[in-house]
Amino acid sequence: MAHYDRKDRDEWRGFKLGFPYREGLENLREKVLSNKEFDPAVLWVWGTMQATAVIEILKACEREFGERGQRVVKEALRGVGLEVGRQILEGVEWPEGMSEAEMASFYATVINCVAYASLEDPTIEGEDRVSFHILWCPHQDNYGAFDCRVQRYFVQGMLEALKERGWLTDWQVRFTRTIPAGAETCHFELWKAPGEEAFLWEKYSEELERRALRRAAAEEPAGEREEDA
Repeated sequence: MAHYDRKDRDEWRGFKLGFPYREGLENLREKVLSNKEFDPAVLWVWGTMQATAVIEILKACEREFGERGQRVVKEALRGVGLEVGRQILEGVEWPEGMSEAEMASFYATVINCVAYASLEDPTIEGEDRVSFHILWCPHQDNYGAFDCRVQRYFVQGMLEALKERGWLTDWQVRFTRTIPAGAETCHFELWKAPGEEAFLWEKYSEELERRALRRAAAEEPAGEREEDA
């Protein structure tokens, strides 16, 4: 059983969310991973190079162009996240009897374990709240805590893909700790957010953007403080 197949819910058997970039993924499985001489661990090296390039592009644009450069990169990343979310949801219908909490947890699993190639430990805590621990993330040994802000833009787009379908429109997400900031696991919560809570993810992203611009202007080292995650 693949690490992204949920084992804790019998009613999810047969229900599948989609995979992004399906054609290339199948090509990889059929022509590359079947080659016993190919070491799949080098995909981590390739992916880390791409991820490092993304954060360096963002930092360079913040230094050179300030808020405008930051916005251009942010919108590009959000657009990629939106397209990934659309591909995950393509052709999917909400299963009869599946609760919002179950859908939120299931969608998070596909994002965590497929889009982010991570290992997770998910929990459905109640009708209005779910959570998960990231046990291993491909970025954890290379990204600093402040670098993880890049992932917020991908996630924003993925959440927008849900809302385009009219699903989980009043749900919100936040982190409580991250591995790059020194924690043993990354821990995230998703919950049905009333009122102003519905904008916490966006508001904290904006705060990180302001902090990043101040640092870019002063050429201040990003550091590894937990509050920077």
